[in-house]
Amino acid sequence: MKSAMTQRARSPHPRIKVRRAHAQRGATAVEFALVFPLFFTILYAIVTFSLILVAQQNLTLAAEEGARAALNWQSNTSMQTALTNRGNAACAAAKLVAATLVQSMQCTPSSAACGPSGAMQCVNVLVSYNYQANPLVPSLPLLGFALPNTLTSSATVQLNPENIQ
Repeated sequence: MKSAMTQRARSPHPRIKVRRAHAQRGATAVEFALVFPLFFTILYAIVTFSLILVAQQNLTLAAEEGARAALNWQSNTSMQTALTNRGNAACAAAKLVAATLVQSMQCTPSSAACGPSGAMQCVNVLVSYNYQANPLVPSLPLLGFALPNTLTSSATVQLNPENIQ
């Protein structure tokens, strides 16, 4: 008898709890429907920008390796053909290093006089990836404004003209 009294004292109106539970039915689903798009957009943006940073890092590595390859001797007949051959070898090395993520990258070698007196020759390797034409993941409608059009990276090596030919 005492246990029945204490139970009644704890919950004086059991019908009120049932009504509250019935009134809250579906509230969780509505809250989820309101919050999920925001969380999904944030997660998608994190994944998108992470892949962009990975692609940029890969382009930087490809440009650096291409510039290192330009240091290797190439057969030539003149200074200009030596620089052209070294630039072509640099782009070939850069394309070998590039991951499948950025296989459609473009490589542009160039050479020019450089140094304090212009006595040295520099070979520049410029790699670029058209992100707008080849996105890594499809873009969300409003996220496209924050995405880059192209990803680029370059590396330069300085060559002594005495060692080029």
